[in-house]
Amino acid sequence: MPKQPTDFLLALIKSMSKPEKRHFKLFVQRNPSNSDSLFLRLFAHLEKQKVYDEKNILKSISEIKKIQLPNLKAHLYKQLLLSLRLMHRTDNVDIEIRERIDYARILYNKGLYRQALDMLDRAKEKCLEIGFPSLLMEIIDFEKLIESQYITRSISSRAEILSKQAIETGEEILRVQRYSNLSLQLYGLYLKVGYARNEKDSMMINEFFTSNLIRQDESDIGFYEKVYLYQSYVWYYYMLLDFKMYYRYSQKWVNLYDAYEDMKEIERPIYLKGKHNQLNALFLLQRHDKFMEALNELMDSFKKSPPTNENEKSLQFIYTYTHKINQHYLEGSFQQGIPLVHEIVAGIKADQFHLDYHRVLLFYYKIACLYFGSGDNSRAIDYLNMIVNESPDFRGDIQCYARILRLIAYYELGDNYLIEYQVKSVYRFLTKMNDLHNVQREILAFIRRLPRIQTIELKKEFKKLIERLNKLKKDPFEIRSFLYLDIISWLESKVQGVSVQQVIREKFNKSKK
Repeated sequence: MPKQPTDFLLALIKSMSKPEKRHFKLFVQRNPSNSDSLFLRLFAHLEKQKVYDEKNILKSISEIKKIQLPNLKAHLYKQLLLSLRLMHRTDNVDIEIRERIDYARILYNKGLYRQALDMLDRAKEKCLEIGFPSLLMEIIDFEKLIESQYITRSISSRAEILSKQAIETGEEILRVQRYSNLSLQLYGLYLKVGYARNEKDSMMINEFFTSNLIRQDESDIGFYEKVYLYQSYVWYYYMLLDFKMYYRYSQKWVNLYDAYEDMKEIERPIYLKGKHNQLNALFLLQRHDKFMEALNELMDSFKKSPPTNENEKSLQFIYTYTHKINQHYLEGSFQQGIPLVHEIVAGIKADQFHLDYHRVLLFYYKIACLYFGSGDNSRAIDYLNMIVNESPDFRGDIQCYARILRLIAYYELGDNYLIEYQVKSVYRFLTKMNDLHNVQREILAFIRRLPRIQTIELKKEFKKLIERLNKLKKDPFEIRSFLYLDIISWLESKVQGVSVQQVIREKFNKSKK
């Protein structure tokens, strides 16, 4: 797993680009008294360090006393944020709006009420244009405060207008919060459970979703309400394994940004998340033609509008490599996907993109599947071990299938001793995780018997298992097993005496015809 930085100040400095560091130095040196200040010297020292070492700081800058260091670090951290905010204020519309609200507060404190209201008018105009209801409410509340203390216009009509705006904006905020809460809670549930495992899970997800959903005509709600509504539907159908509806709402999510073109830059991370879900839905539906069309659109968007901050760079890394790997899965070109591994692992080890545990876990599983598909079972096991050795409290579904895939890789390597030992361990783990289904029972029982099956009988036994699994594939709650692991293609490869890659490639070529 990536090593997390132990010091927030050092992590912030390491995340800064050269122009940002140059801007900071100019920012603090605008005051001549800062030219040789201790916090600036501390910045120069930390800029060159890879790890935070307090003893080294105190030794290198003797003027800094140990008792001073916490306050000095806090001051430097604050100055860095002030510099970054000033540098990027025009890059983010919400920062620009907040800046005008701050200016209005200063003018208000000086008793310049008319100027304060004019400043708030400009902020409100921008807010209404973009659609930030929370900021809009802050502006309206401030206007009400000023109007209640200083009669500037026709107070009766002004009071009525502000009251009406406050009620409408408050209702919009409430709806946005309910939609965003529902979306976030569903996503949290997905991270914990994964797909619905049985009828009980399905009923629980459905009950939670329907009881929290606001029934309202989509034409009556704004941008943010729609985007969170579509997100909620996306997680809902994704967990229920209804991939057609999952695709439908991910497409609506993307189409929403086509209708609000300016929001592609203002709320780019959410737009990219929509494109990611659209691509994931097409991958699950095995729609290679539309998948490639959507992937090319995503790559073109990165070329036309390169990421402007670390968050966007991180999302570009995640979505680019996730879907490039998925492309190789669809096409059965696992060997050609191996060069991607070195780029992904380099990004994870450098902790350049601050990937969370969930993302790293998914990348390791995808990499393991790439190696398995290409026939390199030893490397597949290496990455599966990285998953298995972590805590199973998170993404238990990935933990389960990592163990099953590792068993199959052991079989491919001819390690019968490990198979016998590991099958019992996997049984215990799946039972403990409450994730032992018919597909898994069939696979585990078969792998346990494999070392004792005579070579002449192997093909017949592989065929029998394929027949049993194909029947189970019709069960909506069993299909999830085939999403994590294409076990049938592996069995077919054993029957035909060819590689898994070749079987999937032939299926892909037939589907294109």
